[in-house]
Amino acid sequence: MGKIGLIIRQEYKNRVAKKSFLLLTFLMPLLFVLLLLVPMWLSLIESGKKYNVAVVDWSGCYSAVFLDTEKYLFDEATAPLDSFRTNSESSGYDAIVVISGDLRNADASVTIYSEQQVDLELKQYIQKALEKQVREDKLASFNIPDIESVMSILNTEVSVETVKWNSDGSETLSSSEIALVVGMLATMLIYMFIFVYGAQVMNSVVQEKVNRIVEVMVCSVKPFELMMGKIISIALVGLTQFAIWIVLTLVFFLIFGQPLSFQAEVTSTSDFSAVYSMLMSINWIEMLVCFVAYFIGGYLLYASIFAAIGSAVDNETDTQQFMLPITIPILFAMYAAIYSAQNPDGPLAFWCSMIPFTSPIVMMVRLPFGVLLWEKIVSLVILFASFVATTWLSAKIYRTGILMYGKKISWRELWKWLKA
Repeated sequence: MGKIGLIIRQEYKNRVAKKSFLLLTFLMPLLFVLLLLVPMWLSLIESGKKYNVAVVDWSGCYSAVFLDTEKYLFDEATAPLDSFRTNSESSGYDAIVVISGDLRNADASVTIYSEQQVDLELKQYIQKALEKQVREDKLASFNIPDIESVMSILNTEVSVETVKWNSDGSETLSSSEIALVVGMLATMLIYMFIFVYGAQVMNSVVQEKVNRIVEVMVCSVKPFELMMGKIISIALVGLTQFAIWIVLTLVFFLIFGQPLSFQAEVTSTSDFSAVYSMLMSINWIEMLVCFVAYFIGGYLLYASIFAAIGSAVDNETDTQQFMLPITIPILFAMYAAIYSAQNPDGPLAFWCSMIPFTSPIVMMVRLPFGVLLWEKIVSLVILFASFVATTWLSAKIYRTGILMYGKKISWRELWKWLKA
């Protein structure tokens, strides 16, 4: 373990000292926070511009339903529609609303004309105002006394809450939506880290092979020690980067999120307490521990394969022919996780959380919904056992391919190395 430790220490030191690592590590959380908060800041800024809207109502029934707002001013117009296209009068309006007839009839329609793309807010305001009026007209046509009060009683919204029973018998307000979001975010992070850091292992092996540095290194260390040192060092780099991202993201949210809280509408205490209770219904300690465990297991599994591919080729271009068998399971795991989010206890979710090539990604989307302890234990045991097996097989390829130059390696050649 002494030589592997030296390789890990040197590889880790070289990578974390790179400018690219420092820039990505410290700028990524800032960019992520700004990406979330800047649109919210901009949405709170009002332009103050007034929009004039002309209403051409051929039915004569709906002009009065459009009330002026702080943003939109409505004027009833009687001129033909064609006159707005050619007459200078049209320059005074930002949009023209044309109602062709009584909207209770199927042949009637509503059209908004404008020189620029119609604002979605204006479209929704007009649609809701007309829907409300048409509904009232239809109700009035039945000539039923107090029909409005009857309809108000019938139109009932049912609010469904979900409560999670804890192991001690206490209750916690939960949310399936929040669990889904948390699970998908964790899944995306696992997917990204496995692919990105696994590819770094492959590229590092290829670069050392191209530069002939590996010929010097294998004189003092065994190929297996070199491969394991490289794999573990990049895993530690990934965990370091992830830990820094979490801390800096929280810090930046606290710094830049404070001004936003004063500009936005004040959320009621009860709403905040409800959201907080829903977030606390998720076992964050379990999520963090499982995230690290599945990241390490999934990364080690795929990184050993990436290292074997890097040792078998002479340049990065040649790696493409071997990437498909690795890319397909990762992509399948991502799609399986998306569908498993809708049914986290279904057969697809269960079996994909047991198969080692998909379990690191699929299991993360199941954890917020609750997974039995034996399932997590079996899944992790299979994952790390598979890592040992793939590392043993990859080491056989790595040992032979690391000093192989000038020859196009085929799948048949790799099979011979495995049997050697």
